[in-house]
Amino acid sequence: MTRRPDPAPTLPVDPDSVPRESGPLHVRPSAIAAVAAGGLLGAPLRYGLGVAFPTSAGQFPWTTFAINIAGALLLGCLLEALTRLGDDAGWRRRLRLCLGTGVLGSFTTYSTLAVDTDLLVRDHHLGSAALYAVASVIAGLLATTAGIAVGAQVRTRRVEVSR
Repeated sequence: MTRRPDPAPTLPVDPDSVPRESGPLHVRPSAIAAVAAGGLLGAPLRYGLGVAFPTSAGQFPWTTFAINIAGALLLGCLLEALTRLGDDAGWRRRLRLCLGTGVLGSFTTYSTLAVDTDLLVRDHHLGSAALYAVASVIAGLLATTAGIAVGAQVRTRRVEVSR
């Protein structure tokens, strides 16, 4: 049997698609543990902020808004910095899973964004609901962009220091 040449030899190989003894990343015990450990930090932090800064019925949900925007900023920074430091392997992958997926994934909350928007609509605060939903998406995109810009400085500073 003759092997055909790769039609796109310059494309990178998705490391999660390469068969390994331990299986795909999402079922590996070490990956699950990293995400779970991070989740044990992020979810209680979000809950604590919600308790410390509650939102009254019909009010703009500032706490959830701030949590989601801060999470978008930090996730953009983290993922860009890790990408610039090297391949998604070893300690970089563990850090991405623990901090990115675990801590920040459980800290940010799309479901509460959806529920808060729905509650504003049900309470007939249509303008606040629309403002909250649209502002969350736009501010999240801007925060992510700012985080990426900050994360992009990681390699630049590292190279400048080594000279």
